[in-house]
Amino acid sequence: MNVNPVVLVACIALCMLVGFAGSVFTPEQGSNWYYSVLNKPSWNPPSWLFAPVWTLIFILMGISLSLVLREGVEKPVVAAAVIVFGVNLFLNFGWSAMFFGLQSPFWGYLEIIALWLSIILSIVLFAAVSKTAAYLLIPYLLWVSFASYLTFTIWKLNP
Repeated sequence: MNVNPVVLVACIALCMLVGFAGSVFTPEQGSNWYYSVLNKPSWNPPSWLFAPVWTLIFILMGISLSLVLREGVEKPVVAAAVIVFGVNLFLNFGWSAMFFGLQSPFWGYLEIIALWLSIILSIVLFAAVSKTAAYLLIPYLLWVSFASYLTFTIWKLNP
């Protein structure tokens, strides 16, 4: 895997920065709305699980992006993949803003559907450039699939 280490670190840093930016909306332990007001399903993961899972996913996303970028953004398929990935990062941030910032499971659910679709499109476009890059996004797709169902369930439990 011939990846420029500076590009690799920059890509991982970008993904981590988006994750950090979204975390400003995440409630602190004991926050009234999320921890006391919202009804959540019994299978809701413990709060401590989210940070390590997202950290790993953001690292994999950054590695994936660097694999695509190494093929050169002058290629139309690479440029398209990078644009869709940028939209995906924006949508990733947006879920936290909608769900936690606006305290709206409904808007969070609508937003996460768009996020899920953008992950699918990213995987398709990344696969046209690098199969490995596409495979590295599978854990992201799986986690957001689970998060989509969780968000839907929370929305339904809190009309």
